[in-house]
Amino acid sequence: MRGQVQGVGFRPFVWQLAQRFGVSGEVLNDAEGVLIHALGGDLDAFEAALKTDAPALASVDAVESAPADVVQISGFTIAASGPAGAETRVTPDAATCLDCVAEIADPEERRFGYAFTNCTNCGPRFTILKALPYDRAQTTMAPFRMCPACQSEYENPADRRFHAQPVACPECGPRLWYEADGAERSGDPIALAVRALKAGKIIAVKGLGGFHLCCDARNGAAVDLLRTRKRRPAKPFALMASRARVREHADASAAEWSLLESSAAPIVLLNASGASLPDAVAPGMARLGFMLPYTPLHHLLLAACGGGPLVMTSGNLSGEPQVIGNDEARQKLSDFADGFLMHDRDIARRLDDGVEMVGPAGPVVLRRARGRVPGTLPLPDGTGETQVLALGGQLKSAICLTKNGQALLSHHLGDLDDALSVDEFFKADRDMADLFDHRPEAVAVDLHPDFRATQRGRARAEALNVPLIEVQHHHAHMAAALGEHGWTGETAVGIVLDGLGLGTDGTVWGGEVLVGGYADVQRAGFLTPAPLVGGDRAQAEPWRNAVVRLDAAGLSDLADRLFPNQPRDALRQAAKAGINAPLSSSAGRLFDAVAACLGLVPERQSFEGEAAMRLEALAASAGQRVGAYSYANDGEVIDPSPMFAELAEDLAKGVAQEIMAARFHGSVGAAFAQVGRSVAEANGTDQIALSGGCFQNITLLAGMMEELSDFRIAGPGNVPANDGGLAFGQAHVALARLESA
Repeated sequence: MRGQVQGVGFRPFVWQLAQRFGVSGEVLNDAEGVLIHALGGDLDAFEAALKTDAPALASVDAVESAPADVVQISGFTIAASGPAGAETRVTPDAATCLDCVAEIADPEERRFGYAFTNCTNCGPRFTILKALPYDRAQTTMAPFRMCPACQSEYENPADRRFHAQPVACPECGPRLWYEADGAERSGDPIALAVRALKAGKIIAVKGLGGFHLCCDARNGAAVDLLRTRKRRPAKPFALMASRARVREHADASAAEWSLLESSAAPIVLLNASGASLPDAVAPGMARLGFMLPYTPLHHLLLAACGGGPLVMTSGNLSGEPQVIGNDEARQKLSDFADGFLMHDRDIARRLDDGVEMVGPAGPVVLRRARGRVPGTLPLPDGTGETQVLALGGQLKSAICLTKNGQALLSHHLGDLDDALSVDEFFKADRDMADLFDHRPEAVAVDLHPDFRATQRGRARAEALNVPLIEVQHHHAHMAAALGEHGWTGETAVGIVLDGLGLGTDGTVWGGEVLVGGYADVQRAGFLTPAPLVGGDRAQAEPWRNAVVRLDAAGLSDLADRLFPNQPRDALRQAAKAGINAPLSSSAGRLFDAVAACLGLVPERQSFEGEAAMRLEALAASAGQRVGAYSYANDGEVIDPSPMFAELAEDLAKGVAQEIMAARFHGSVGAAFAQVGRSVAEANGTDQIALSGGCFQNITLLAGMMEELSDFRIAGPGNVPANDGGLAFGQAHVALARLESA
């Protein structure tokens, strides 16, 4: 059995099937998956049921069978694991199942109120795993010796805790405590934590993949205090709540509830409604990021405080990776937290909470993390036999490994501008290679030579003496979208809209229409380039992009009126002289420019994408079809100057901000769709890929898909459209080039 078949209760499932079909033999974990020796009984029905009736957390890629010489035995046994290896998939961490939730709430159960209850259907996996095969001795549960009662469950094939590696109870498992002011407090840890939360305090909570900083989301003063302490003035906070409390504060469709209640239990972006929360929870946003409790500890905490909602944001210093160790938490989070809800089960690797949404074509992963990793993604038929290491980009970094027709796209590793995130990135590179027995035959990197991921890739390729394959940023985005959808054609069109990426001509790209395939593409259309005056400052200060775009549209007087207190003359002189003002076709900076014209954080963004997210929130509130602004294009270059002229007219008329925001969104979709359509028709293809960070914007994505509804669309899905999916695309390009070499 190949696939995600270890750590999911597969062996007891096989044992039960053997009883059902009268089969004798044995089952064991080995380096390639789950190995079964079977004889007698109804073998055909037994083999068919292995795939059709597999456990909920399992994912069976293949059932390979062949005649074998099996020693005649009576009965069916579960044998010890075979040699270590990594041909099988490791199961992601899974949210607490309903059976375990019921146990911790039942005073008659021996695990009543126990924060580390789990079974083969739920609980920690990847966050406690040190090495393969997935056995208790290879996890951070090794120090906790099972008591006789747990051992009996662990050894009983008919029990749902049979070989559940993290199995534990209050007698033998991890311990929970609450500490404040450097000392452990006596009493019920959950009750002490809830008392602090109700008093408006901030606590640090140790979760599955790291610490959270937590406060009562209904307490505006507590939320403001957390923002002040964390120096996070506006970026939305994630929320955790019971199902009933989610319904009070947000509208969720059936598809959104399916995501919320999945075993991955990600943060899901939902439209805010109903009972209001303080504006400080998500300033200027139309959506709230909610997740349901996914560990017994979370269930107990929420039950004790009325179901929340609680703010649950990553416990870390700004820009640094999430804290995972107890001593590390005391050192780094003491300035933020008034108390700590701690336990003594170590975290083997940090995993952020995933972030997802439901788009016009189904679920969309924005941040691939806990609950999804290390699940693999199938590569298009006929590819993936070569082992490739792809290292992604500078922001939202992630690593991708290919092996045996599968791609393992890592969890979110952070932005590589931060030294500690770089350390985490290097550690993950080593960790993934060791854990999955990966031996790269080629290394793929971004075209930008100064990206730390590119530099790491160059060093790895040299050390391994394997080819280094450089992939243009937007080509990787396009390949990621096509690859996720299993595309195997010859020619496709990619519409890639994002912030910044080095182009093959040495300029900065970001609003692109590409044509080609995995191995190679050509630039067929792009947004009129504008200077990024100040370099990185242009990304942080939206007014800069507004001034250069308004000037290009002949609207300098409007720029002077909108931004009277900014150094416009100095900016214009730098743009004219080309001093620290690289040309860029960035669609992300176009969003920033329009947001600045509407007065949305014009001076400085407090986090990446703030201006564009506020602009999207305005557009979403328009609530009706309001038309679109105009663009000029010559079949290749997309000029936004007419759009700015019409925007200036609406500003003069006093048109509502949400109407202008909606018209802008409609105009972007229409302008790029028109060029994309022309390029596709000229090249005889009906396949269009949509990718890049701008397509995290549901309003833009829905509009673009409507404009191109007569084409086959490869859009955002399980692979992030932002830079978190770059490595996946780079791997596809590398595989194609190696095959064609």
